[in-house]
Amino acid sequence: MARASIPVDLINPGQVFACLGLLEAADVLLGEAEGGFDWTSEIAPRFNISADGDKDPCRTVLEFLITAQLERLAPEGFADTRPDDGPLCVVETFTAPRADRMALPLRLERDASRLDITHWCDASSRNSFKLFAGQQRSAAITRQMLDGIRMLWKNHQDALLGDPFGLTVPLGGSSFKFDARKSWTAIDAGYSPDEQTHSVEASPAVEMLGAIGLEHARPDEFDTREVRYGVWRGPLPPALARPALGAVSVSVPMRVFRFTLELAGKNKIVTFAREETYP
Repeated sequence: MARASIPVDLINPGQVFACLGLLEAADVLLGEAEGGFDWTSEIAPRFNISADGDKDPCRTVLEFLITAQLERLAPEGFADTRPDDGPLCVVETFTAPRADRMALPLRLERDASRLDITHWCDASSRNSFKLFAGQQRSAAITRQMLDGIRMLWKNHQDALLGDPFGLTVPLGGSSFKFDARKSWTAIDAGYSPDEQTHSVEASPAVEMLGAIGLEHARPDEFDTREVRYGVWRGPLPPALARPALGAVSVSVPMRVFRFTLELAGKNKIVTFAREETYP
C-alpha cells in the first residue's frame, strides 16, 4: 500500500469535500483506497490516504486531473449550442431529468480510467447541492479549475504535492463555490470584489476535488441553507466515508461541523464552519 498525508482545514467545508474527492479518485485510479482524518494536532489536522500498489495516491490523482480529457455528457438527440465548451459524449443513460446546456454533467477520462462529475444534476432523491447558477457553465468552471491545477503543477509541483489545498490562485467569478476562501461573505471583505474587478484567491484543487467528492455523497442540509458535515478519525473505504461526510455515524470517532450557505445573487456560497457537539 502507498500512503500520503496532507494538511486540511476542518472548518473549510470545501477542503473536507475535497478529501473525499481525493479518496474517491484514488479508489478509481489505484484501487483499495482508504482515507481518514487525524486531528491529534488541533492546529494542524491532516488527511491520510492509502491505496493499492506503490504509487503515491495524491500524485496519481493530481497527474490524472492535469492530463485527462474533459467531456460533456448529453442524451441522444441533444442539440449542442456550445461546441466551444469542449467535446460532447452522447450517453444512453443520462443522469439528469433534463439536459441543461449550462450545467451538463461532465467526465474526465484518460486511457481506461474515468471520473464522472454530475452531482449538480443528480436525478436521485438526494439534494443536488448545486451552488453555481446564472450564466456559469459547468464545463467552463471545470476547465478553469483544471487550468489552475496545471499552473500550480508546472510552477510549484513539490508544494502542491505537500499541501494541495493550501496553494491558491486568483479565481474569477465562476467556480463550484466550495472553497470558503473564495467567498467575500465568508471572509467579510466589506465590499464586492467582483464589482471592483478584484480577484479572490482560492484553491482550484479544492474546487475540483470537492466536486468529485460529492459524486456519491452529500452533506446534510437540515434547515434553510444550514448544512452539516462530518469528519472521521482513521481509515475508511469510500463506501463508509460517504455517509460519514453526511454526519452519519459509522462507528468510528467523528466530529461534526455546521455552516450556512450564503447567497450571492443567484449563487449559493460555502462559508466557514463551526463545530457542533457530537455524542
